Amino acid sequence: MAHYKGPDPKREQFRRYLEKAGVVDSLTSVLVSLYEQQEKPNNALEFVKQQLGAVGQTSEDAEALQQEVINLRQKCARLAGENKELKAKVSLQWFEVPASHLHSATMTDSKSITERQ
Repeated sequence: MAHYKGPDPKREQFRRYLEKAGVVDSLTSVLVSLYEQQEKPNNALEFVKQQLGAVGQTSEDAEALQQEVINLRQKCARLAGENKELKAKVSLQWFEVPASHLHSATMTDSKSITERQ
């Protein structure tokens, strides 16, 4: 004799949630559409995704984030170029410092060190 097992409350609650959210209706209509296709698509999952609007569409947030990534990459490239130019300028200025400045700076530093001792 087979024992009848009642519906699982969690499962029943989840089913109601899916129905209320319209998921069951959407999936049903997509599956019916797939069933009614004269020539079945090679990739049924891709067909379902396309019918549900998951292919080729992004949310506004994702589009905004993609644009932000593009902008930040451009800014990063611009700043890297600016950094390279500034390093080159500093390097040139270092070599252009007269030896007398280097000697006097060293002497001043030496005097202050001996004065502190």
